[in-house]
Amino acid sequence: MPVMDKKVTVVGAGFVGATTAQRIIEKNLAHVVLHDVIEGMPQGKALDMMQSACLENFEASILGTNDPASYRDSDIVVVTSGVARKPGMSRDDLLRINAKIVGEVSDNIKKYAPNAIVIIVSNPLDVMTYLAGIKTGFSKNRVMGMAGVLDSARFRAFIAMELAVAHRDVEAMVLGGHGDDMVPLSRYSTVSGIGIEALLPREKIDAMIDRTRKGGAEIVNFLKTGSAYYAPSSSVVQMVKSILLDEKRILPCAAWCTGQYGVQNQFVGVPVRLGKNGVEQIIELKLTDPELKQLQASASHVAESVKLLGL
Repeated sequence: MPVMDKKVTVVGAGFVGATTAQRIIEKNLAHVVLHDVIEGMPQGKALDMMQSACLENFEASILGTNDPASYRDSDIVVVTSGVARKPGMSRDDLLRINAKIVGEVSDNIKKYAPNAIVIIVSNPLDVMTYLAGIKTGFSKNRVMGMAGVLDSARFRAFIAMELAVAHRDVEAMVLGGHGDDMVPLSRYSTVSGIGIEALLPREKIDAMIDRTRKGGAEIVNFLKTGSAYYAPSSSVVQMVKSILLDEKRILPCAAWCTGQYGVQNQFVGVPVRLGKNGVEQIIELKLTDPELKQLQASASHVAESVKLLGL
């Protein structure tokens, strides 16, 4: 069901931002503002997309702009702006560069879209989500990071490819920070309700977990001069759709924890119920001791990176 009275602003008109904007309007989810500091780029991409409307049968509009005042009245602001990873570069290497960019964007969101829900996509994702949470001063349920949906999608893809089954029948859950110490939970991963631990030997599962952790780097190494954007944009749109349509989907997102899983006052990837109010509930799964320790270690690594912001 289209929500044509809604407005989503996508900040950053690079590959992730532009593809996210394209998917939103093609699904008629909302009218879109595509903002970037590079003059002409968002305008050109938006015009190109609008010229496909009669072919793709959508009625949503898209406006390309360099003016952050265009964020006004946004229901959701998706932040994709920042420098992309290059081969050999970790997400933490991006921190200082992207902190300046995301900090400025957060100031604009606070000024022009004070009622919006904010989804951070910029890397290092968990740290940038914390920065946006502090800079905007919004209630923490309205600020979140897109990571778990993407990491879970990668895990699901590897499971489907390994078992040669329909991708839509595979469900998986990945928690923790968006990095090499993320926590893919094989116990909560299924194919049509059948646990993958009953379908695959442990060594195959462990290999897929390792590949999931390195999923972004694998694509960066192939592309040489860019990073992933098809699956990241689809992951953002799943979150946007759940919020706009108040679907109450249970999705893993970087959310503000206040003691859940032993994590205090920090954004980290956990399962949440996502609806019109943003993060409406954090779902606390029963984890084994090793799983819980992995999640807390991942959160600890994020906390160390947050300290580098000097907030």
